[in-house]
Amino acid sequence: MPKSPLRLTFATSDYEHVRDLSMGPIEAEGIELNCLTLQIEEMFYRFINFNEFDISEISSGKYTSLISQGDDRFVGLPIFPSRVHRQSSVYIRPDGPIKKAEDLAGKAVGLPEWGQSAAVYSRGWLAHDVGVALNDIRWMQAGVSQAGRKEKVALNLPAGLSLTPRPDKSLTELLLDGEIDAFLSAHPPELVEQGDPRIVRLYEDYQPIEEEYFKRTGIWPIMHLYAIRRPVFEANPWVAMSMVKALTEAKDRSMARMLDLTACRAPIAWAYDAAAKARALFGDDFYPYGIEPNRTTLEAFCLWGFEQGLFHRHLTPEEMFPKEVQSEFKV
Repeated sequence: MPKSPLRLTFATSDYEHVRDLSMGPIEAEGIELNCLTLQIEEMFYRFINFNEFDISEISSGKYTSLISQGDDRFVGLPIFPSRVHRQSSVYIRPDGPIKKAEDLAGKAVGLPEWGQSAAVYSRGWLAHDVGVALNDIRWMQAGVSQAGRKEKVALNLPAGLSLTPRPDKSLTELLLDGEIDAFLSAHPPELVEQGDPRIVRLYEDYQPIEEEYFKRTGIWPIMHLYAIRRPVFEANPWVAMSMVKALTEAKDRSMARMLDLTACRAPIAWAYDAAAKARALFGDDFYPYGIEPNRTTLEAFCLWGFEQGLFHRHLTPEEMFPKEVQSEFKV
């Protein structure tokens, strides 16, 4: 009798470039997936704290912090479902003192977690590109729109850096009350989503800034990756490559749809033009997976996370992923 496929739970956010796997028609070789589509913060909380899923999307910052501390309960895959430039992620009061990124020097700046992947790239940009030393900022940590959010990983902050947890207020409240001058956040505050004019992005027209940054540095921030619970991987190491192949095929099919001019594949006017522009900027594989096509970004990420005290040692990109997915056979 043929062997039954391995049944595994797979938690992911709802991505167009993952749906061909999470909803079909693609199947991962040898695996029967029970796919759960979850809100990002909930998924990360449940996976990191309770290991509820066999395979899950995870914050690249938190994952890399854990392995830098010798916590190897998760095995990462070089599959990056979410990547976003972060010059768009600085929020201010329009009547406040911050008019450009350089103005953050000497000010109080909030963030939802020091360990948030988006914050690693934002701080790296500030320190290495803008020229604002992180020790010259008074940092405060709090939830974006709700009070009580806490760090999820242990930190090893550099000497002289000031980071104060504020469980009593949200970043939104701290900004409106004048206790901070700006905050960094991947998730826009609820007031911005509601169109409240009291909080705005530092750079409203952020795309040209982010495009210029990528052209100059080659850095395209990676927010999330997928990881397998180590007991699942150790019992079935082949699962890693099966998932890499299936997720890559799903992404490739999605990119092909976006570049099909015959019909609009997304409910957005000029979706094809956006995809064609992305291809012109990033190359034919304009949403690349794997280590080598993303080496510049991964090396910057590993360095910045270590400099910022999130990673407890300076890792290489190869140390983030198992050897089983770092090469492929050639015919």
